[in-house]
Amino acid sequence: MSEPLLVIAGPTASGKTRVAIELAERVGAEIVNADSQQVYRFFDIGTAKPSAAELNRVPHHVISCVDPLEDFSAAKFQQLADAAIADIVKRGKRVIVVGGTGLYIRVLLHGVVPAPGSDDALRAELEKFSDAVLHARLASVDAVTANRLPVTDRVRIIRALEIHALTGEPASVHRERHSFQADRYPYRLWVLDPPREALYGTINARTKAMFDAGLIDETRSLVARGYRDAAPMGAVGYAQALKVLDGAMTLEAAIADVAQKTRHYAKRQWTWFKKEQGAVFVQPPYSQIG
Repeated sequence: MSEPLLVIAGPTASGKTRVAIELAERVGAEIVNADSQQVYRFFDIGTAKPSAAELNRVPHHVISCVDPLEDFSAAKFQQLADAAIADIVKRGKRVIVVGGTGLYIRVLLHGVVPAPGSDDALRAELEKFSDAVLHARLASVDAVTANRLPVTDRVRIIRALEIHALTGEPASVHRERHSFQADRYPYRLWVLDPPREALYGTINARTKAMFDAGLIDETRSLVARGYRDAAPMGAVGYAQALKVLDGAMTLEAAIADVAQKTRHYAKRQWTWFKKEQGAVFVQPPYSQIG
């Protein structure tokens, strides 16, 4: 492709959707989603998906396209994103990639870390342990990976333990060896970088707005559809809403917990994007993007 991908990343609630849509309208582009939760169908309010009006302004791809019970990974995201990019370019349009999932953006731009396949028996054995035990075990064999993963990120913790068990090396060593050196696409990467306190205020307000918009009711509907044990139900927002439905958490405590965990997630996103090749951090009002 002759034109570079325009990539807009940054922490949650930093305004990526608005900036991407405005840029897409200016340059005649279509948008490829790079948010690991927005790929799932039916999980809308808690993933902060673009509104129907925003989706109508600019065509979006790789969004609401995966069944919540389907196994999904960064490698599968790469396949879907590659297909969407090829289609957009073939129709003579520019491509804007937007999202806050750093791993998805990294594998799209630079490729997937080579790693062994899954081992069903090993995974079944690991699944017997609690989140805390799994995280402690990971910390003992791969402190680098354990430090960047929250205790509740069970899927990635088990995968890291699996890689160590099958190869004898920490997953972090595999990532470092790969180094994501080879660019798969020409690209320009902007990372939205609002003042931290302002972002935290936006996160707090957006969290309250999600619950006001019906997050509890959406979660109840998803449970009725059979998605109680779906992967996205473990995401921040849905996990707390589920506890409210179960009577294990008050609404007020859920709102406070979601806001706190989202602020912590934003910190991890900042840390991740600071390591990205070619990332240009931009301050509001982001007029330099384009």
